[in-house]
Amino acid sequence: KTAHKPDFFLTGSNGIFIEFSTEFIFRAWDVSEIISKTLVSSQPGNDIVKLSPGVKFPEPNKDLFKGTALNCEEASLDVNIKGGRKVVVLNTKNLPLVGEVGLGADLVRLDGSAMCSPGFSCDSSLQVIYIVKGSGRAQVVGADGKRVLEVMVKADNLFIVSMIADPDGLITKIPLWFTIITKINIYFRN
Repeated sequence: KTAHKPDFFLTGSNGIFIEFSTEFIFRAWDVSEIISKTLVSSQPGNDIVKLSPGVKFPEPNKDLFKGTALNCEEASLDVNIKGGRKVVVLNTKNLPLVGEVGLGADLVRLDGSAMCSPGFSCDSSLQVIYIVKGSGRAQVVGADGKRVLEVMVKADNLFIVSMIADPDGLITKIPLWFTIITKINIYFRN
């Protein structure tokens, strides 16, 4: 399925501000009337524009992004069981943004036929698990100890309990999922 992307232009002949009065624009943006006219009318075309020679884009301030991103594929593993599972836990130590958002997270990758046993939160955290790649089997046992659900999960499913991977695994068939957790720094036992 291809996604439909509507056009959205701030300026130019199809820009969203083209029909607003100059007064509205300079008051809304808190700029002078001359600057507001320039903002609205300086790009006569739409879509792709050619920049004048010598125009340079500002360089991003890399200090602003510290603590807001972590490459889970390259991060050191918190759990690494050969032939089993690999886990990267996101917390305030390796991703300070977690503290700002108020949620923790982890990325779990299961090798083929590996199992992730049920995890029990020590602090009543809840987990919402999104299956990123692959497929596997999940089981739910009720309070009386009887299995109440056994279901196959696959990419793009949301799930909330433990899983067993198919023989091919959950990443391009090796189980891989991303979990959002309702506590900042999480404490789980398996």
